[in-house]
Amino acid sequence: MLNEGDKAPNVTLPLPDGSSTSIAGQAGKIVVLYFYPKDDTPGCTTEAQAFTMMADEFAKAGATIIGVSKDTPAKHQKFIDKYGLKVRLASDGDGGICEAYGTWIEKTLYGRNYMGIDRATFLIGKDGKIARIWRKVKVKGHAEEVLAAAKGL
Repeated sequence: MLNEGDKAPNVTLPLPDGSSTSIAGQAGKIVVLYFYPKDDTPGCTTEAQAFTMMADEFAKAGATIIGVSKDTPAKHQKFIDKYGLKVRLASDGDGGICEAYGTWIEKTLYGRNYMGIDRATFLIGKDGKIARIWRKVKVKGHAEEVLAAAKGL
């Protein structure tokens, strides 16, 4: 389990355009790495739209935003196009990114247990260390809270 102050795991983040980035490739920048269950679902759409609405503010604070789910790059691109999203979305098809950040967890819905992505956000400082962690995120007001923390770095 990762803790605040730990070095952020250096994972490769595949992007919808066929390119990729990595946490190490973001050295010297603030990174908001948020994990969400699935593209184009109500909570995930609201979260992506909230980060998009504040994208310019995050940029002014020197932060880049990357959302991660297990959706394919093609599905991410459709999601971006449908809602005009300004956040980068990375695909974690094999689950390695979720495993590295401890966001692939057992969940329960209507008495049924299953594995899924924990809605979580990691604020990574310019030094590559995790400055803040939010687990079991409630979408309402979350982007504002993350922005305030990013401005404090």
